[in-house]
Amino acid sequence: MTEKTVKLDILSDPICPWCYIGKAQLDAALAEIPDHPFLIEWHPFQLNPDMPAEGMDRRAYLETKFGGKDGAVKAYAPVAEHAEKAGLTLNLDAMERTPNTLDAHRLIHWAGIERKQTEMVDALFDAYFVAGRDIGDHEVLSDLADSVGLDASVIGRLLASDADREEIGQRDAHSREMGVTSVPTFIVASQHAVPGAQPPELWKQVIGEIMEQISD
Repeated sequence: MTEKTVKLDILSDPICPWCYIGKAQLDAALAEIPDHPFLIEWHPFQLNPDMPAEGMDRRAYLETKFGGKDGAVKAYAPVAEHAEKAGLTLNLDAMERTPNTLDAHRLIHWAGIERKQTEMVDALFDAYFVAGRDIGDHEVLSDLADSVGLDASVIGRLLASDADREEIGQRDAHSREMGVTSVPTFIVASQHAVPGAQPPELWKQVIGEIMEQISD
């Protein structure tokens, strides 16, 4: 990293396929510019804030959201295409439930305290989109916490409590009040919003411009 850092705030939801793709495309750019200036922080934005706590059957969810099976298939065609281009696995057949993601966002928040936030986001994406695990389930979340070096027993107790539920809800609401309507949304230096899954070329251009500015 360069000596000067620039904050990159990422609003995301771990069940959002475009967030999964957007992170992969950002990662591809960062891998090519290892001395990039970005200091990354992840922020909560629930795609489905009114989802029942136990989640729901994924097929029923998609068909309700997109107006039937044909609508769901049509909506996911570009997702599958972009995921493949980004070199990602998107195991749609394994994904049986659409979870409520409030607890997953709490877990990302706690991982951030331990400076393991990005690893936690990666683990959640992999669990949901590749392994088809229910990331609304506390046992699954505790196991994922353990996989990135967090104390699973502590995380289990926190999940069973109301710890930080209100704060996550407030942060989500604040983003909506600021005009964010979809994710991923990337905010560069607290000023410039970059919506959507952007190609690595755009990120390389943005990073190049920033590095030029901070080296002046």
